[in-house]
Amino acid sequence: MMKNSIAAAVVAASLGFATAAQAEITVGFITSQSGPGSSIGVLYDRGMKAAVEYASSVGAEKVKLIQLDDGSDPSSATRNARKLVEENKVDLLIGTSTAASTSAMVPIANELKVPMIAISPISVAANDAGDRWAIVMPQPPTLMVKVVVDRMKRDGVKQFAYIGFSDAWGDLVYNGAQKPAEADGLKILTNERYVRTDTSVTGQVLKMMATKPDAVLLGGAATQGALPPLALAERGYKGPLYGTPALLNTDFIRVGGKAVEGVQVSAGPVVVAEQLPDTHFSKKISMDFRAAYQKANGSPTSDAFSAYSFDAWLVFLDAAKRAMATGAKPGTPEFRVALRNAIFNTNDLVGTHAIYNYKPSDSYGVDERALVMVRLVNGQWKYEP
Repeated sequence: MMKNSIAAAVVAASLGFATAAQAEITVGFITSQSGPGSSIGVLYDRGMKAAVEYASSVGAEKVKLIQLDDGSDPSSATRNARKLVEENKVDLLIGTSTAASTSAMVPIANELKVPMIAISPISVAANDAGDRWAIVMPQPPTLMVKVVVDRMKRDGVKQFAYIGFSDAWGDLVYNGAQKPAEADGLKILTNERYVRTDTSVTGQVLKMMATKPDAVLLGGAATQGALPPLALAERGYKGPLYGTPALLNTDFIRVGGKAVEGVQVSAGPVVVAEQLPDTHFSKKISMDFRAAYQKANGSPTSDAFSAYSFDAWLVFLDAAKRAMATGAKPGTPEFRVALRNAIFNTNDLVGTHAIYNYKPSDSYGVDERALVMVRLVNGQWKYEP
């Protein structure tokens, strides 16, 4: 049974909201705190707690946060999004933990004309009028994978096998690998898939091993992303492993153990913040994020996902300040339009993952500065310039 992970009243009390007589900016946040996507959804939740710890108002205007659990179910994410807009009158939607559920939220944002910040990497379409109401925080999969394929070429890989989820995320990674692989002269040998709830990928791995790949590209995520490396190790595979930021997860390391040691993945610079030079754009804000995360959650951060929630909050705060300057009042259609316009005019906003620049014609706001390569060494991610 789906549940509301944090009741609005509880969140309101924790933020010390203004009195009812004052207008509040209301944000609806959907994440997966149950179901297959919860290993990532919980991290998004912790990142949001850090964001609120960092700043809970826009100038003198308090922010009301309402959070719901979608249970990793796209239909629930859709219902939650509609409820937040129609019943709770939110000014902004943020969510959610899987690409499928996030994609399901976008049509609701478009239909009801409410700005949305997607924290899963998805493709975003405009509504029937040609307007865009959603932006995407994570680096686009094409960019995530391009950086990895370029590193493969540098490492001398000529041909590689692919295995990923049999869903939207698996498609995004595989499709993202094709163009750079062709440009770099690399051959993709397989396109094996598995369901997030599978407990074995033996058949897929045997097919991959039969092609004698130089390397393997992993298109999974979090806990379930460790399944192919474990099966490959059991069958004696000794070649290199590569992946995307979806593997930057403590559960992936814990479950994968020695089988995932040495894997190279593209990552937002926040993952290795303390290893970055002081001149790097991400260094200061990432250390501020880590301090807020520690205070809000009582433990240090060791993942990349929580920082997407934090960066979404930074974009929101920056845009909300400019939207308020138009004179539009929170809770009105005019404010939603002003907030949408402000978000799509975000210019050189420094975040933990990237320097964000959005425009009405493009829902992605990052460039190659948003990614570095890291390698897993003794269970820790090491910066590899």
